[in-house]
Amino acid sequence: MPVDPMDDIELRSVQLQYPNQRGSIVGSCDLRRVPTDKGDILVAVQGDTTKPAIVTYHDLGLNYASSFAGFFNFPTMRSLLDNFCVYHVNAPGQEDGAPTFPEDYVYPTFDELASQMLFVMTHFNLKSIIGFGVGAGANILARFALANPDKVGALCLINCSSTAAGWIEWGYQLLNTRNLRTKGMTQGVLDYLMWHHFGRNPEERNLDLVQLYKSNFERSINPVNLAMLIDAYIKRTDLNIARTPSGSPQTSAPSLKMPVLNITGALSPHIDDTVTFNGRLIPEKTNWMKISDCGLVLEEQPGKLAEAFRLFLQGEGYAVGALQKLGKLSRQGTVESLSQ
Repeated sequence: MPVDPMDDIELRSVQLQYPNQRGSIVGSCDLRRVPTDKGDILVAVQGDTTKPAIVTYHDLGLNYASSFAGFFNFPTMRSLLDNFCVYHVNAPGQEDGAPTFPEDYVYPTFDELASQMLFVMTHFNLKSIIGFGVGAGANILARFALANPDKVGALCLINCSSTAAGWIEWGYQLLNTRNLRTKGMTQGVLDYLMWHHFGRNPEERNLDLVQLYKSNFERSINPVNLAMLIDAYIKRTDLNIARTPSGSPQTSAPSLKMPVLNITGALSPHIDDTVTFNGRLIPEKTNWMKISDCGLVLEEQPGKLAEAFRLFLQGEGYAVGALQKLGKLSRQGTVESLSQ
């Protein structure tokens, strides 16, 4: 009988490849415990601390490694580190392998999480920062910038909500926190987190990425600690900001004074939140962008996001060096911009 030539093939040098070499960001970061008035928080420092500071803050169910590993390993962003130092801030108890908080632990409110940024800046002797936040992290950085406008030079915020939680969101998240505390990461919570980050039908776009995120939610994040963060998120207050028309007297509800790059994905469930947020910002200082073919912008369209972020920093006068160019962002098909 003829022998199938495939029978004796031995696969050599076959390795599992994660998107954008996700793991290497962990080894390249200096992990620091920063004391605050609400306990210590973990900050991962990536780059030369003598360079201007970019401070990142992650979304629900993630931490610095799972949220920013792929994006900051993208070639354009790796080049950016020649000109900046990135400080990845973790919300309390959200790092991989974090111990469970005791039952009597009072988790910080979102205003208190924002205030912790002052401790981070003091610890690293930072005078001014560029904020880069996603989802819940974007809301926290916006709060900090509103309270400390002299300490924030610019903001890049992805899927940022500026309002309090609505009744539907409050109900879903309340059920999620209850399940996380009593049953752990249930299928219902997992489905909600996937929708929160990717929007609908993410398996049709990138099955490997979906499996990677599901594995992270199931294995890496402490469910009780995540329940506390989600509970703080649904209890967030309105940012109480308002656009002041040119020539009009300042109202009692000020807006963010620094330049803001307000980004969402065309398949994200948070588009309306970003449009509402955009309508409350100063037109001359704001750019709203909707990037096509993605829900989770950092992972599904890192090239377009990196180029938008690079051009934003360059436009604000920051030295970005000779970065790898990806070509101009097309206003049609690639990026939608909302006219002010």
